[in-house]
Order: sequence, then C-alpha cells, then structure tokens
Amino acid sequence: MAGSLQAVKRKIASTKKTKQITSAMQMVSTSKLNQIQHHTTSYREYADKVRSVITHLAKSHLLDAAAAGSEDAPAEKKGGLGMLTQRPVHKTGIMVITSDRGLVGSYNSNIIKQTMEIIQKGNHTKDDVVILAIGGTGADFFKKRGFTIGYEYRGVSDVPTFREVRPIVREIIQRYDEAEYDELYVCYSHFVNTLTSVFRAEKMLPISAENLGHDDLTDKETTDEDTISSLYETEPSEEAILEAVLPQYAESLVYGSILDAKTSEHASSSTAMRSASDNANDIIANLELQYNRARQSAITTEITEITGAQAALE
Repeated sequence: MAGSLQAVKRKIASTKKTKQITSAMQMVSTSKLNQIQHHTTSYREYADKVRSVITHLAKSHLLDAAAAGSEDAPAEKKGGLGMLTQRPVHKTGIMVITSDRGLVGSYNSNIIKQTMEIIQKGNHTKDDVVILAIGGTGADFFKKRGFTIGYEYRGVSDVPTFREVRPIVREIIQRYDEAEYDELYVCYSHFVNTLTSVFRAEKMLPISAENLGHDDLTDKETTDEDTISSLYETEPSEEAILEAVLPQYAESLVYGSILDAKTSEHASSSTAMRSASDNANDIIANLELQYNRARQSAITTEITEITGAQAALE
C-alpha cells in the first residue's frame, strides 16, 4: 500500500510540473498573439490602399491591356508585368503556410487536410502540382508523399517583418516567370478570433480583374471612390505604374497571408496549452482523490489491526 501511495504522489508531482510548463507556454503564446494583432492592425491600412489602387486599375482595364502586352515580352524584361501573364495551366503552384513546430493543436493538420482535398477535387496529380512550403511541417508532409517541393522556407519569425517576406515574393514571382507553374494558390489558416480559425485558399497568380475579389472593405465602401471614373491619365506610362504597384500588391498578399497564418498559429497554440493545463488540473484532482482514498483506506486498516490486536490481548 505504501508503494502505491508513493507512486500516486510521484504522478501528482510530475503532472503539476507539466502544468507549470503548459501554463508558461500559454502565457508566451498569448503575448505573441497580442503583439502580432497590434502589428496586423496597422498593416491592414497599407494593404487596403494597395488593393484599392489595383482594383481601380482593373476597372480602367489597364490590367487587361498590360497583360496582353506582357505575353510577348521576354521573361527577363517582364518584371512586375509578368504577374499578369496568363497561359495554359500545365502545372499548379500551391503555397502552403504551416508552422515549424508542434504544440499548436489541430492547426497544421487542418491546413494540410484541406489542401489535400483541394488537390484531389481539382483532379491534380503529383506531377502537375508544385508545392511552395512556408513552414517545416507542411514541407515535411508533402516531401514524404512524393510531391515536388519548388520552394521551402523555414523559420518564419513569430511576428514577421515586411523585409523578411520580400525575398519570398521575389522567389515566387521569378519561378512563375520561368513557368515552373502557370497559376499559384495560397493556402493558410485565417484568424477569426482566439477560438476560431478558417481555412483559406486564394488565387495569387496570375493577377487579373477576376481574381482580385472583394474583401469586406470594398463591399462596405460606398464613398465617392465608387463614382470615380475608370478613365486614367497616366504619367509616365501605364506600364511604369503597374511595374511599381504590382510587386507591392504581391508583397501585400503574401505578407498578409503569413501574418494572418501566424496570428492563427499563436491563437491555436494558446488554446492548446490552455486545454493541456485544464486537463492537467483534472488529472491532478483525480490523482489527489485517489491518493486520499488510498491513504484513508490505509489508516482504516491500521486502526482495525490495532483494535483487533488490543481485543486479542484482553
């Protein structure tokens, strides 16, 4: 009985230590979540302005005209206009944003599962899909299943900077210009609130009026911008404007997706660690109840033995 009590006591001590670790990790994840949410709020103003400019260019048909002109240009001279080039789709690029580590609940598994569903529903095979993996978990998953990994980036910061994303964007655009893939989708987890995230798959390349879409901001805008004429006077030229704006738009798409995904990751980690701490509390309560019952049973047995021995002496 004494050995059993000691084993239960050790389990209680071990679980309490585990709870201390999960509680500390929850605090760290919550702190990171607060930091990145503050960072995201200020960034969205910039992203909304860039999207607004591109949307107005699409309304003025500058995108269509530039896309037609970029098809005949050599790859080395396309620059930002290369993102408008539309061609027959032989290979599809899928940029998957996951975490580099575990302890984030179902965050990674949900992204990977739904990305695989998109691949299957699109009747894609391993031969016509190129994976661009942002995060080690996604990279390792698709490597093991024989997919082509066209690009891999690990070690994204907890609060990513704009400068950190620029090399990723340049690499993605260069590979598109070189026809490694003919279209590109971005798959990631969109942060809704601390308890809820939603999987998103958005078409990034080629950029066109059709895939610009309408976010909440553009749906709600009823200001004078809606009445602005679609006719533009451009200086020095339409191509020069697009050369400057399109790379910024691509950067805003990728950076926004990574920021959103990281926010969702921190929220998922915080929730997972809170659940782990709650489970530890339940285990500790059950073990302490088990320990107290065993201790009471041992005391009762000792009292019974003493009483019996005393009765035998009498």
